[in-house]
Amino acid sequence: MIGFILAGLIIGALARLIKPGKQNLGLVATLLLGLVGSIIGGTIASLLGTGQIFELNVLGFIVSVIAAVLLIGVAESVAGRRRVTR
Repeated sequence: MIGFILAGLIIGALARLIKPGKQNLGLVATLLLGLVGSIIGGTIASLLGTGQIFELNVLGFIVSVIAAVLLIGVAESVAGRRRVTR
């Protein structure tokens, strides 16, 4: 469980470094997006036959970071729409 949380934090932080521009996300949002990204990446890697969903492998890690970058983009667009409508 601690390893899963640590991996989510690392994946979320890497995604924020890769995504250009400034993101208005706190530590908890980074952790949550990293965790969701790691679940998505693990699922895709598992479907491709590279191992179990919660098993650390290179393909799963790469897909996790990509998924987290996309999730950050979605989170920014949702947060941006909320600011505009107020």
